Amino acid sequence: MATLTCFKAYDVRGRLGDNLDVGIARRIGRGFARALTARRVVLGRDIRASSEELAAAVSGALIDEGVEVLDLGLCGTEEMYHAVTFFGADGGIEVTASHNPMDYNGMKMVRAGSAPLDSATGLAAIRALAEADDFGPARAGGRRVDVAATARAAYVETVLKFVDVAALRPLKIVVNAGNGAAGPTFDAIAAALSARGAPLQILRMHHEPDGSFPNGIPNPLLPENQPVTAEAVRAAGADLGVAWDGDFDRCFFFDAEGRFIDGEYIVGLLAAAFLAREPGARIIHDPRVIWNTRDVVAQAGGTAIQSRTGHAFLKAALRDHDAVYGGEMSAHHYFRDFVCCDSGMIPWLLVIELMGRSGQSLASLVAARRAAFPSSGEINFVVADPAAIRARVDAAYAAGARGRDETDGLSLDMGVWRFNLRSSNTEPLLRLNVETRADRALLDRKVDELCALIRAEP
Repeated sequence: MATLTCFKAYDVRGRLGDNLDVGIARRIGRGFARALTARRVVLGRDIRASSEELAAAVSGALIDEGVEVLDLGLCGTEEMYHAVTFFGADGGIEVTASHNPMDYNGMKMVRAGSAPLDSATGLAAIRALAEADDFGPARAGGRRVDVAATARAAYVETVLKFVDVAALRPLKIVVNAGNGAAGPTFDAIAAALSARGAPLQILRMHHEPDGSFPNGIPNPLLPENQPVTAEAVRAAGADLGVAWDGDFDRCFFFDAEGRFIDGEYIVGLLAAAFLAREPGARIIHDPRVIWNTRDVVAQAGGTAIQSRTGHAFLKAALRDHDAVYGGEMSAHHYFRDFVCCDSGMIPWLLVIELMGRSGQSLASLVAARRAAFPSSGEINFVVADPAAIRARVDAAYAAGARGRDETDGLSLDMGVWRFNLRSSNTEPLLRLNVETRADRALLDRKVDELCALIRAEP
């Protein structure tokens, strides 16, 4: 029995021809059907060059298990989440590697009710079945049904319920789809907004889906990928910029000056907006950068609840605590009223409504929060021994820490500053985030100090 190393903490991610290929995709498809005793499964894919072939393999495998495959074709991961509940399916699979390098692909999977899958809720069983590869002959009754048009129309209607079009004011918006899957879905939402009288001027860039990614892998969280959107915002005199990753389940913002807005400030902004609608509600956040979110939620009279990093864990926490909203600093945003899943399209709609209601720019909406709780942004390191690096950092700072948390990696609260150091769930990286209380100079010093310690020779 060969071990499948493409299975991660909460999804499948692997290098093509190494630990993921068409044969493995077929085994995962059949294992998914068996583990979930599925009779109806939603299937979607992103624009990567390998995604169509892998999706076809998964579809064939599901059909061999007697499953009715509801095919969405090219779509965002969130469209798959929505369709699972909309069609009452037994589960869903999106073939995507999101923002990973060109030679990667993978799958994001959910069970009935769009509920997340992890090792405790079915992922381990799928892996075991796929590794055993003992499925026997094909079963009768399987078929593929094209539901793309119906699914997208229903999805657009759900997304638009989050915004009051009457509250919108004229705005010029630059949108960067990164040649990923976002373009067609954004166009459907924009057309529906226009039909309802939304006074928006949209400037599109890198909009056409193209699996060769002629403008680079769409990952706006990386600092080197941000200037292209920032420059377009400034050149157009736009009010804001919005950019997405490859499967557009993450949404990134730029203010009118082209400044990138770090994810935790958007989390705080949306948390406050939901608490204004539902006083006393619960808000979920991840452990990487926490002070701004906790302060916003406390001031608004809500309850902040910490979850382990990762979409499966945030979704589970949202359900377990009946939270109205959850957010990660990495730009994943989760909504109770969007099948308790994450969406990259809902956040920009909420932000432009906030701008309309307040009459403020995006920069002014977050200015006080950025000053109160400056943060480093995520800094990534490729290291040979992450555990040894973490132990080295722990030894250097633990004695002076006022608080310690190991929900996800190592978090030490040093009083006026704090850091989180964790291994990525999806990539061979060590990730660092640092924050302070209203002290940008201290932040810069501590970032330099920690980076030197992490990079030091053993």
